[in-house]
Amino acid sequence: MAVHIASDALSISAPTTRLNTGKSSFEVEDLTVAYNSRPALWDVDLRVPEGVLMAIVGPNGAGKSTLIKAALGLIPRAAGEARFFGKSYEQARQLVGYVPQRGSVDWDFPTTVLDVVMMGRYGRLGWLRRPTKRDRDAALAALEQVGLSAFAKRQISQLSGGQQQRTFLARALVQEAQLYFMDEPFAAVDAVTERAIVTLLQTLRANNKTVIVVHHDLQTVPEYFDWVTLLNVEIIATGPVSETFTDENLHRTYGGRVGALTAAPEAAGA
Repeated sequence: MAVHIASDALSISAPTTRLNTGKSSFEVEDLTVAYNSRPALWDVDLRVPEGVLMAIVGPNGAGKSTLIKAALGLIPRAAGEARFFGKSYEQARQLVGYVPQRGSVDWDFPTTVLDVVMMGRYGRLGWLRRPTKRDRDAALAALEQVGLSAFAKRQISQLSGGQQQRTFLARALVQEAQLYFMDEPFAAVDAVTERAIVTLLQTLRANNKTVIVVHHDLQTVPEYFDWVTLLNVEIIATGPVSETFTDENLHRTYGGRVGALTAAPEAAGA
């Protein structure tokens, strides 16, 4: 699965909707999260089939990132449970990759791009085993896939925003997961990097991986994704984009503000 993302010539193919009613890759049941007694998520039930590329969309404060973090045990739940291929996260950890928001990381930490990507192998290695040549080769191959081979020895503090996001993607790829969670991967990247990321995500889906993306640009949902979940503290609707991404559901999710949500993602350095 070689996807090189350094070229301006990349094009994005419109996703084909998959009416997948088979096994689920990710499920939450009765999930509730509260901050200072105020619900950030309320009684959320969600089932995501295998092999889809799904966007989670909703207004600011809707609980999109909270849903992912609570499912992965990164923040406490007030109630509910999450299952990954029918197992708890602890049991399925090696099957799950996670790309957090770029702004949540200390990019001044003194380490190289290759070292960051190698961290994606620790779930398989454990923290006490030293990486092998195979692990290093896998990390270098992931960097090649995201167009960062020449940056392997560079300090992460020297990267642009787009390069930092590519580093995160390489770290996730090297996990060789079956299910990927990505929190705002298109935030503050340039148009070329955005197209490249979409191409990579669609390639993952074509290889029957499941990819769940917190996304904010409504205009690109039909072009990028084949599955969508509309969230505003509660689940408004979820399913194939062709059936679920409707004006009625958008108004239920955003109220009267839907027409104003047409801005493209902010551009930044690649």
